[in-house]
Formats: sequence, structure tokens, C-alpha cells
Amino acid sequence: MSHRQSNPCNRLRSVRGRGTSINPPNRFEPVSFEQDDAFESEQGKPKTTFLRDDSDSILSTNDSPDIPFRFSLNPYRGCEHGCMYCYARPSHEYLGYSAGIDFESVIIVKERAPELLRKSLSKTSWKPQTVVMSGITDPYQPAEKKFRITRGCLEVFASFRNPVSIITKNHLITRDIDILSEMARHRLVRVNISLTSLDPSLTATLEPRTSRPERRLDAIRKLTDAGIETGVMTAPVIPGLNDHEIPELLKAASEAGATHAGYVMLRLPWAVKEIFRDWLSHHYPDRRDKILSRVTDIRNGKLNQNDFGTRMKGSGPFAEQVRTLFKVSARRYNLGGERTPLNTECFRREGRPDLFS
Repeated sequence: MSHRQSNPCNRLRSVRGRGTSINPPNRFEPVSFEQDDAFESEQGKPKTTFLRDDSDSILSTNDSPDIPFRFSLNPYRGCEHGCMYCYARPSHEYLGYSAGIDFESVIIVKERAPELLRKSLSKTSWKPQTVVMSGITDPYQPAEKKFRITRGCLEVFASFRNPVSIITKNHLITRDIDILSEMARHRLVRVNISLTSLDPSLTATLEPRTSRPERRLDAIRKLTDAGIETGVMTAPVIPGLNDHEIPELLKAASEAGATHAGYVMLRLPWAVKEIFRDWLSHHYPDRRDKILSRVTDIRNGKLNQNDFGTRMKGSGPFAEQVRTLFKVSARRYNLGGERTPLNTECFRREGRPDLFS
């Protein structure tokens, strides 16, 4: 697979439709350069580049004790959604790119994903279990409208009757209600819609290429009406920015038909610290220090903490306040129930093109 040379310290002008305007240095690259402000490069409008991924496997394994699944499937690497806080941004550095605007504009496309998934599920060693889409980037990011790789993978899951759990913040998932509703009849699918804020002006800068809040709530309605179990993920909770919205977020999701809820506290690993700090300085300069201070409060004096058991929810008094607020709000809006495991009993080794016959 070919690679484009990253522009490590490049600061582009504020780019409409992009999350960040910087390319922090790649921590694995020995050389970086900084672009002079007078240098007119791409006129501040980098186009999205799609590169083919020729990997020969598609299922990723996970053994983290605080993540409740073993296998995940990522149809893409990089994500056009451009969410400023995305913990997956540093994964682009393994490919020789930056976690900044490269992550949003250089998308690695796994065109063989459905074929490789079929191969994996056909193995006698495969034990039917829930696969999560996706562990790294959104399976319904804008590229999916063109490449339809996520849909192709769903067709394979359906034909094998293997359960799948999906998390997305894009209304595009409603395109695949025909497959998802059939899977739901056999209890083979669960969807979680990520809802960070109800303020469209905040999501426009924080998550620039995602569906706006009302569209995400509409997705919950449509999925629920089609008989598909759908929950809401308040992810991430950003202390000092959106934590006060938790009750209203859960109320809106419940009214739209969500049946369960979860949350994750903000994590700022590696270059994400610089990217998020830069975003705060540009959009919320008066609240920047307060927000960063709150983050260090829940991360034991740091902006990121990788310790199992605390990295998802944080620790300390403020983290406990958020935990209590979320628990009380979820109970109030009937979103705190236990989730029944998805069905693995009807798995069939030879996937069939007629899906559910």
C-alpha cells in the first residue's frame, strides 16, 4: 500500500468541515518540519484521499479487562468525522501519518473486508460470538456512503447468523435497516448511537462531519421503530463542556426510543492532547483552562490515564459526581436495565446468500 508523506507540524487555516487545522509530529518519525505561515499549501482545503488496504485479515482481537468484547471489525482506518477528542487518532501514526488532519483526510479502505470476514467465520476454529463494529473508527463515516463496506460485512454476519454490535454517530446507519431489522428478529444485532451534545453549534466544531444531534435522535427512532435494540452512548463526557447535558441527553434519547445508555469520560492520549488543546484555544479560550483542569482532576493529575479500571470513567470526586449523575438520570429515564446477550445459538457455519431462509 502506498503512503503519502505526512506534514507533521503543519498548521493550516481553519478548515470548514474539518476538525483540526494542525498536523502534530508523528512520534515514530525521526524528522518533522513546520510550515511557514506564508506558504500557501492546498489553500487550507485538503481533499480526502482514499487508499486501499490489502491486509489479509479483518478481525481484531482485544484482551483489555475493561472492554466487554474480544473481537472487533474496522472497515476503515482514519475517519472523516474529524472528532476533536477521538482516542483513535494516534493509530494513524503507525501508518506514517499524523494524528491531526491526516487522520481525517487520508482514509484507508478495507475493500476486501466482507470477503475476509466470510473466510474467518467459515473456519472451524471460529466460535460464534458478538463482533463489534467498530473498535477504532466509525463504520458509517462518510466514506461508507460510497464504498458500502459496512453493509457488505452486515450481509455476511446475517448470512452466518453471527451477532454484531454497532456503534456510530451517523444517520447513515438507517440505510441498512432492511438487514438490521431481519437480524433483530433473531436477536443478532444491537446498535448504540453516540450522542455527545444536543447543541448543534457545538457538534459542528467538535464533530464536524457527523450527523447533527436531531439526526442522531431520528436514527434512534427509526431503528427502534424497526424493532432493532438501540441504546445511546454519551461519549465522551467532557468535564466543563458537556457534562451538564447528561440529564437532557438521556431524556431525549429515551423519548426517541433508546433502551439503554452508557458513557465514557474524555481521554487525551498522545497527540490528541495537542489537538484538543488547540481546539479549545480557538473555540473556547475563556473555558480552556477550566476544562483542562477538570480533565487532570479525573486523570490523577494528567491529561490521559491508561490504567485498567479507571481509564473509561476516570477517578476522583468529579468523576464520582458524573458517575452518580449519569446513574440517577439513566434510572429516571428507564435506561439503566441489563442488556441481554445477543444470540449465538442460530449460527451456521456455511453462510447463505438468502440470509434468513
